[in-house]
Amino acid sequence: MASMAPRWRFSQLFGEKNPVEEVSDVDIVSAIEFDETGEFIAVGDRGGRVVVFEQARDTKADQSDFKFYAEFQSHEPEFDYLKSLEIEEKINKIRWCKRHNNAHFLLTTNDKTIKLWKLFEKNIKKIEENSPRDGLSFPSMNVTESVVAAVPRRVFSNAHAYHINSISLNSDSETYISADDLRINLWNLEISDQSFNIVDIKPENMEELTEVITSAEFHPVQCNLFMYSSSKGTIKLGDMRSSALCDQHAKSYEEEEDPANKSFFSEIISSISDCKFSGDGRYILSRDYLTLKIWDMNMEAKPVKTIKIHEHLRTKLCDLYENDCIFDKFECHLSADGSKLVTGSYNNMFYVYDWETDVVTSIDANKNYPSGDIRTTPMAQKKRESEDSMDWNKKCLHVAQHPHEDLIAVGASNNLFLYSANKEE
Repeated sequence: MASMAPRWRFSQLFGEKNPVEEVSDVDIVSAIEFDETGEFIAVGDRGGRVVVFEQARDTKADQSDFKFYAEFQSHEPEFDYLKSLEIEEKINKIRWCKRHNNAHFLLTTNDKTIKLWKLFEKNIKKIEENSPRDGLSFPSMNVTESVVAAVPRRVFSNAHAYHINSISLNSDSETYISADDLRINLWNLEISDQSFNIVDIKPENMEELTEVITSAEFHPVQCNLFMYSSSKGTIKLGDMRSSALCDQHAKSYEEEEDPANKSFFSEIISSISDCKFSGDGRYILSRDYLTLKIWDMNMEAKPVKTIKIHEHLRTKLCDLYENDCIFDKFECHLSADGSKLVTGSYNNMFYVYDWETDVVTSIDANKNYPSGDIRTTPMAQKKRESEDSMDWNKKCLHVAQHPHEDLIAVGASNNLFLYSANKEE
């Protein structure tokens, strides 16, 4: 029987503006995250806001329609008077906590401060007069409407000297890690004024600094394991059972560069912008500027698979360096079963790699697409079509996948696109 190839369908678009309205910088999407059920999706922007969408409960089985649920201002712009630095309100990461009751809890962070937010439905009651009985009238409290309220429960601050690039919740649901350029801290969700430093790569002399931490994530199953990636293209696995300070990594995943491809830009393009564990914790997905790589946790020497996403840009690295696009940090994500990998690109395109068919397809995050099925274009063909008309300002940096369905969320400028997949022979 032939393998089933996915056929992607444009599902929904949020954040669309009128043609006469200009897109403000504060409206640009900066973080996307599904909760563990997939029924809620949170979107952060550069203006410090978080918008939450809920999957409609009355939707048909073959659709995944989302509707607005709540919006709140998570962070405000601040000023560090000691260092004379402005702290942006931009949301860098959002992580959902496991749900234990009717309320939702989210971790959000900007460059310096992490906040734990509680989202809950609040009933608005109104006093109403009742008809008098026997000359007496007793007022009653009646629920008139229900609103979603957002309340900050904890503020985790003053623990990072450098910009926070990652937060990741532990499988024990009690702790999480936060990472900046040089350090990783371990927090307890109940304690906001104390954290433990578990990785510190800051040299005594900053002139000897050769690499920085670019992302970090806890293992999805084993609560003692975590990984962090670096600007040198390495992924290091830390084990908190071995020592309190995990500077001595348990494993290191790094692929030696082909001398034929070595250039002035080699170190820049080898920097890992994002890394994720597969759902079972067996594999690691990493994204650098040109490629997606899949690593087996038991094989450190080389990746199991390398998918060349931006190989066609190798000849344009000089131009990309001059316009700073070479420093763009593209995210990557795996589906729940690990069969589909997704990452973003330029021209508002994103790529989906399917393990079963060994095919990479490219899809435009484009509101002009009809709601019907989209004929996805093989990556090689799409590259040839778009090389000369590449718009570097249109980019899909942020992506997320539904934890149970073939549903992808993509951020493009101020828009959130949702795409779902059908299978066909």
